[in-house]
Amino acid sequence: MNPIAHEPPARCNATQRRCIVATAHALGVPHDYGRSRGLLLVREPERLTAIGLDVHGRMQWLVPRAAAAWKRMHATARDEGIVLEVVSAFRSAEYQLGILRRKLERGLTIEEILRVSAAPGYSEHHSGRVLDLTTPGYEPLEEVFEQSAAFAWLEHNAAAFGFHLSYPRGNPHGIAYEPWHWCWHPRRRNQRP
Repeated sequence: MNPIAHEPPARCNATQRRCIVATAHALGVPHDYGRSRGLLLVREPERLTAIGLDVHGRMQWLVPRAAAAWKRMHATARDEGIVLEVVSAFRSAEYQLGILRRKLERGLTIEEILRVSAAPGYSEHHSGRVLDLTTPGYEPLEEVFEQSAAFAWLEHNAAAFGFHLSYPRGNPHGIAYEPWHWCWHPRRRNQRP
C-alpha cells in the first residue's frame, strides 16, 4: 500500500480558505452565498484520524471524536446486521474547489452545482465531522439510499452516536435532499457514551 495514503490529507488555513472562496466567487458562486443559504465558513481541523478505506479504496479521515463515534456506530450496526460503508469523509476547501471546477467543465451551471454541493469553504465535509454513507446494493450518493435498511437503521440509531442528517427534504440551505450525508455533533441528549 502507498505509505502516503496513511498521511492525513492537506488542510487549508484561513488565508488559503479566503483565496479559495475568492476563486469560487470568480467562478460564479454568488458573493452573498453564505448569508443567503444560512451557511457559515467552515474551519478545517488541525487533527484527523484515519477511519479506514472508502468504497473506492481511498483512506478516509475524521476528527478524532467523530472517528471514535463512527467506529462505535459502525460496530453496533454490524452487530445488528446492517452494513454501513463510507463513500467520503473529510474534504478540504481546495478539494471542494476542484469538484466545482470539474462540474463547470462538464457544462453544469453554477446554480445546478450549488443545488447538490456546498460551495468551497462552506461544506460540512471541511469540518472532519461528516460521513457520506452507503450500503451494498445501492449506488453511492443516490436518493434511493433512503429505501435501504441501512438508512432506516440510521434514522433510528445515528443520533445516539451523535450523527444527524444534515440535508433533509426542504432544508433551509437550498441543498438537495441527501439521505447519505450524516454529520457528527458534539455530545447531545440521548447520545450513547
